[in-house]
Amino acid sequence: MAPSFLNFKELRRRSRASFRTERSTDTSGSSDASNGTTPTTGSLTPPSITQSDLDLNLQVKEKDQAPSPPLALASAQTRPPLQSSSNSNRYSVSGMTGLGSPASSGKGPALPVSQYSPRITNVVENSWVYQKVLLVYGTIGEPSQQSVDGTLTVSRLDDNFAPISWPVCNSHFKALVYMMPGANRLRFDFASPKLANSGSSNPIHASYLTVHMLPPINAPPLQLAIVLAKDSPGTFDAVPARIEREGNGLDTAIRKFRMAAYLWQSFTAEQMWRNKLGRRTFRFEEEWTAGTANQRDREYGTMRSEARVHIIRTEKTLAELRDLDRAQQNPNAKDQGALYGIAADAVKDYFKPLPGQKLYVSVLLLDSHWDIKAKTVTAHAALGGGTGDLQLAIFGSHCLQSYPTSFEEVVPAFSDCTPTDTNFVCNDCTEAGSSWEAANIGIGAHLHETGHLFGLPHRESGIMLRDYVTLNRTFLAREAYSTRTRSKGGPVLQADECTWHRLDCLRFRSHPCFRLPNDAVLNGDDSVHAWPVEGGNVAVTAATGVAYLELLGDGDDVCHHWIEYDSSVQRQVLLSEQELRSRLPEHQRKGKLKVSIKSHGGGELNIDDFGKLSSKESCFKLPSAVPGMGKLAFRGKKLGFSQMEGSQPQELVFPSAMRQDRVLYRIIVYHGLALDGLEFVYDDDSRQLFGKKGGKEGGDVFDMDIRRGEYIAGFYIRAGAWIDGIQILTSLGRRSPVFGNAHGGSGHTLIPPRGYTICGVTGSCGTWVDGFSVIICCR
Repeated sequence: MAPSFLNFKELRRRSRASFRTERSTDTSGSSDASNGTTPTTGSLTPPSITQSDLDLNLQVKEKDQAPSPPLALASAQTRPPLQSSSNSNRYSVSGMTGLGSPASSGKGPALPVSQYSPRITNVVENSWVYQKVLLVYGTIGEPSQQSVDGTLTVSRLDDNFAPISWPVCNSHFKALVYMMPGANRLRFDFASPKLANSGSSNPIHASYLTVHMLPPINAPPLQLAIVLAKDSPGTFDAVPARIEREGNGLDTAIRKFRMAAYLWQSFTAEQMWRNKLGRRTFRFEEEWTAGTANQRDREYGTMRSEARVHIIRTEKTLAELRDLDRAQQNPNAKDQGALYGIAADAVKDYFKPLPGQKLYVSVLLLDSHWDIKAKTVTAHAALGGGTGDLQLAIFGSHCLQSYPTSFEEVVPAFSDCTPTDTNFVCNDCTEAGSSWEAANIGIGAHLHETGHLFGLPHRESGIMLRDYVTLNRTFLAREAYSTRTRSKGGPVLQADECTWHRLDCLRFRSHPCFRLPNDAVLNGDDSVHAWPVEGGNVAVTAATGVAYLELLGDGDDVCHHWIEYDSSVQRQVLLSEQELRSRLPEHQRKGKLKVSIKSHGGGELNIDDFGKLSSKESCFKLPSAVPGMGKLAFRGKKLGFSQMEGSQPQELVFPSAMRQDRVLYRIIVYHGLALDGLEFVYDDDSRQLFGKKGGKEGGDVFDMDIRRGEYIAGFYIRAGAWIDGIQILTSLGRRSPVFGNAHGGSGHTLIPPRGYTICGVTGSCGTWVDGFSVIICCR
């Protein structure tokens, strides 16, 4: 018998097991191991199916195939990124059919990358995003060397969303991608009649990208609502051809409004990313409904989780809304914001928010109508802002016919040069002379009002000026003829697009609607306060940290100059008037200086006259037994407007701050639904009253633990036009209840800056306390 090592059957069996491998064991030529370079981007050959997609792997098993790798291993092996390495040869693919085409099984040699495979420039492999619709852009080949036109087709490897095609102009492209929670594995194919293989079933000009999406459900949503009269037919203005083609009923309005909101969301996320603030954007409340984002979904009745559009009917009739609007357009009308109030009441009645629950709602007024005889749009208003806990924006539907209803219609909608027929629809502000310009005005101006909803003022540029007339450029590589500028249009690059202003982005960074799942938990107190201190400076305190300052010189209506602070939390910042004025133009340095201070928590404090706050008017000397030896005391920035009828200034200094033989041991708070007064009681039974003894009879008592040396460390104030409520904070960490209205106004924590202590209170009182601050001095 032959020796065991000559057993040829065993040798053959072992050699098959030994040599049948999924990859070479020779790593000498591996790009991963040479000089740390990254794999070539836009690879024509997708990674092995067993590495990139477990579901697809199950469909292509062979009898002798090795078992699939575990999920952890599969997820760790990612497909090549889309950025090409420095030593890759993108110009080596032959035009012959089949050469360089992706292998369906993911096996085989790594073939060269086509020079025309799309390069995504704003999203990298395995990026994380937090919105439904992602804007991507990039180039084909080398635009500086060779310019090509064609079509980019974006598809999902799992085919869970219809492939959508986007135009390529001068080697540049922009595309919208529908995101689903989890990993979104995408393929980008470029085709052009001038290139080989473009029309074949085996295209070679392809690249791949994986993007992970995580819905930020820890942030409050922006609600979308259509508001209409109680007897409204639920239609909007449109030309007959549009009505015949797509209808003008409520279902069409919902699809158009939803698609416009997706454009807002993708635009905002991209702007935040460009400002290096993360891909932050607002989210929408969603509902499980028939998908409308692409035409295939509508044809097949595919169900998806889409942005919900609430339908809200008012108590007003259609005739009442239109008559009311005609009256409003009279310059002498008393109530210019009646439609806003009607919409606000309808929204509150529909959502029924709980006390303290903040709502953010953007409303489309469906009954807006172009009155041909009066040459005006009735039942329309463009307003945004806040009323209590409701942040509301409203805009009419007079441009709605021009909006896209799905991804496939975005480019056609923003390229449609059909003249506006004023026999049926309006030419808004004479800037909507064509269909695509009407889409810009409607979608962009509504986004402008939504910006006001989020607390944005007007700006020197961007959406919050009127730059939304070029909103289309964000989504197009080529602009069509413009009736507004009478220009023929042409290629559009990033520098030509409209933007959110840098200050808008900084504001969004701190807004609760823009929070990301991995954001650190912030202090619940978002307030900011300013304190005059020694040296003519002002100390600014904020529990969440000071984010940035806006500086407005004399005569400025919008902010042109600002100071940003780094991402580290700076809870106290010292401001010098001279330093702030040095940032203004020479002709504004001696005028009135307004400073608006923003915290990382979203709070703000406006100082209308910084020079006055930092001047000697804000300080005085405390009385002392030794003449000339009294400490300097400083009055902090006042809360409340001090504008009630009969309001009188009041101020008192605690005797315990001037004498060693006096101790404050009790505070009596007089209140009802607002603060009426504070009575300070000392150990010798002497008393000081700030305000009045109103509200609850006898007031509420808060005792200090004088045996342990307890003293007032600060106050928590609820304030708006007056002082709604007050809470006492002590040096031992104790807090009194909030006396008065605990939910009125907004919250402000008054704790002196480091090195200072409270020595009195100041403010004003009318029917009740309508102004309040504290007096501080050095310890």
